[in-house]
Amino acid sequence: MTDTRVISTWTELTRDSAIYLLFTFFAIKVYIFLFCCTRTSEMSSFSMATHPEALRRERILNSKLYFDVPLSKVSIIYSSAYDISFMGIEKLHPFDSSKWGRVCKFLVSDGFLEEKAIVEPLEASKIDLLVVHSENYLNSLKSSATVARITEVPPVAFFPNFLVQQKVLYPFRKQVGGTILAAKLATERGWAINIGGGFHHCTAERGGGFCAFADISLCIHFAFLRLRISRVMIIDLDAHQGNGHETDLGDDNRVYILDMYNPNIYPFDYRARRFIDQNIEVVSGTTTDEYLRKLDEALEVASRNFQPELVIYNAGTDILDGDPLGLLKISPDGITSRDEKVFRFAREKSIPLVMLTSGGYMKSSARVIADSIENLSRQGLIQTRPE
Repeated sequence: MTDTRVISTWTELTRDSAIYLLFTFFAIKVYIFLFCCTRTSEMSSFSMATHPEALRRERILNSKLYFDVPLSKVSIIYSSAYDISFMGIEKLHPFDSSKWGRVCKFLVSDGFLEEKAIVEPLEASKIDLLVVHSENYLNSLKSSATVARITEVPPVAFFPNFLVQQKVLYPFRKQVGGTILAAKLATERGWAINIGGGFHHCTAERGGGFCAFADISLCIHFAFLRLRISRVMIIDLDAHQGNGHETDLGDDNRVYILDMYNPNIYPFDYRARRFIDQNIEVVSGTTTDEYLRKLDEALEVASRNFQPELVIYNAGTDILDGDPLGLLKISPDGITSRDEKVFRFAREKSIPLVMLTSGGYMKSSARVIADSIENLSRQGLIQTRPE
């Protein structure tokens, strides 16, 4: 009896020990697995934090701003959300904040465009904006005073920021989405016009001149990765120097910047001017004939110096005679000729072109832009009817 009990007890102890050892073995394995997972995650986070290009790549690849546009739509991008209406205080700035909608209304009423054929973009999210902008800069926009400085409308500083986000920054974010999408559409169809965008005074770290987000810089970074574009030419024909994209992209040899601007007006950014590949100054009072002659010469030089795979055309109308900020004397027909020259430059070389409407501080700008787009259609340089 005693021997049997001893043997039974020994067997139970051996079994318990085996179970304990087995449990310990598996516990160690699980601990090692979890440790490795945590370590991998930490290393991944560290890698992303120390390699901003990897993080930028991840954000671009995960973005929803690129989407397929059906052939029932044309390459004109616009949303009613572009237009800024903020209890009338938007009228304190000379910029016509309903210009974008009025351009489309003219195109529709003139029979050149159907509303249902217009492409509506998505709003650029915070993650999208972080492709270029820093977290600190985006956080600074949570201050209404900062937005008031950027938009040059002081009363904005006294409104709750949630209203400022909704009434001012949301329209800008929609336009950014339009500029980014335009590059995809242009590479597919040869051209695209965002009836908005062209915020060429905003850099990764600072906004100004009614420009809160760097849509041109963002558009180009998306194109580099998602469209596998390797060379981009910026043709900036707004009356003001494009110091934003020059600061962000001026030292990138994949980007060629042709900037034709009035040096006697804002922003006087002499540091950014060093990054311009073709610096063409048109002083206050420059007339249509002289302006178009300089443009012809500039495009000829550009065609010899650089072979782009995409053209970003910043087509500001603040060069118009009478514009209170541009101080140039270009006629409405001069604007039409200017735009046609740039489109022909791209068409002759089979280069996809993105047009942005940028600055323009007179009520007449909307009519002039619409007339120019209609001329491009009549000339067969764009197609405003679905195929």
